Amino acid sequence: MLSLALLPALVLVACHREERAVVRVEKDAVDAEHRAHEAAAERDQERAELEQIPLPTKSLYIDIHDPAQWANPFLAVGADTVTLRVIMADANPSPVGQGTLLRPAAARRQQLELRLSDLDTAVAAIPAGAWSYGRVIAVAESSAAAPKDRPKVRRNLEAVIRQLNDLGVVVEEWPSR
Repeated sequence: MLSLALLPALVLVACHREERAVVRVEKDAVDAEHRAHEAAAERDQERAELEQIPLPTKSLYIDIHDPAQWANPFLAVGADTVTLRVIMADANPSPVGQGTLLRPAAARRQQLELRLSDLDTAVAAIPAGAWSYGRVIAVAESSAAAPKDRPKVRRNLEAVIRQLNDLGVVVEEWPSR
């Protein structure tokens, strides 16, 4: 008789637990949707910033095959990080002294180690003066990667290319150095 009296109470507790679980799942879904909208808005803002850079002029870089000669941003993709090399524009518009000890080109070169997840933000932050050829980035597998990491490096390279394409950046893929 006692067990029949407890049955309605147990049913009530079980229903209440299910209800709380449904509410928690619903809240998680709403939070995920909110995060997705924020990420889409951020991506749209990054695209808008990059659209200010003109489309690339291939004739300016078609004959460049050495990374040291590449004047636009350059990405070396590794197993865990991406190295972004940017050559800032010369602040002095005069050709006098350009490339000499007073105005060395190497002083304008900056190199950053990035996580793959930070790449789109970093690319959107590159100043307009660093895009000599237009909106194109050279991408290569890092030569420092170990041979056993090559499959992971290749997957990362493909992810980088997808991210850059999503941002509207043209990718010039180079063979590994």
